[in-house]
Amino acid sequence: MFSKTWTGKSTNDCSAQMEQLKTVLQECDAVVIGAGAGLSTSAGFVYDGERFKKYFSDFEAKYGFHDMYTGGFFPFATPEEHWAYWSRYIYINRYMDAPKLVYDDLLKLVRDKDYFVITTNVDHCFQKAGFDKKRLFYTQGDYGLLQCSGPCCQKTFENEEIVRSMMERQEDMKVPTELLPICPHCGKPLTMNLRSDDTFVENEGWHRAAERYENFLRTRAGDKILFLELGVGYNTPVIIKYPFWQMTAKNPNATYACINQGQAACPQKIERQSICINADVGYIVSLAV
Repeated sequence: MFSKTWTGKSTNDCSAQMEQLKTVLQECDAVVIGAGAGLSTSAGFVYDGERFKKYFSDFEAKYGFHDMYTGGFFPFATPEEHWAYWSRYIYINRYMDAPKLVYDDLLKLVRDKDYFVITTNVDHCFQKAGFDKKRLFYTQGDYGLLQCSGPCCQKTFENEEIVRSMMERQEDMKVPTELLPICPHCGKPLTMNLRSDDTFVENEGWHRAAERYENFLRTRAGDKILFLELGVGYNTPVIIKYPFWQMTAKNPNATYACINQGQAACPQKIERQSICINADVGYIVSLAV
């Protein structure tokens, strides 16, 4: 649908784009927020560097990996070690507050608008900041949920209680064997409800959220819609980026706004309907509030 010719319509001097974005926000009928990893990075959820060393220096010294993502794929010798790592990972990235108030500022920006959020992020930051749960669609899972590793069923299980217990009781980077999570239906190990292959469980809540999102788009087709893309890269562009381009192209009343440090761009076909700001998401959101 789109050619591979990209517009250079992004700039580090974003004053004109900021004014345009503010005007569109004021005048639009609805806002669809599409959020990727860059938004949470801007909020302080960094998975390497000082933050990694603060929470995982012991794992780094013992196992030799240097960031949280690598640790998530490390072949630990025992499930007790695996869950010592993952319980800590889940706790700091799901149950601790975001270091910066980027999500809070974003809510201020759209609180009085007709909005919906689709996100590939799994850190639950939107809900923690106060966004309406019925206006959120987490497509890729949630750090706060477990599922059967089979899976034997399309169900998920809240993990906060077990994660906190693992955090409190782990020693020498191992959790007690009796805390290892087991599926209550079939007895197989539980694993994270994160989309990595075809075993990902899309439970009833996932499908209800998907239906609400599709209904939101369908009932507002043709309206003045702002497709506000925040920190979305090219790892999974078919979920947010490409659909936003396509819906903007089909609706002459729509505006596509892309805010992303180093990756703000749009196809030439929708250039006149687009606002591309090559800057930190949190900084731009704070200016727009």
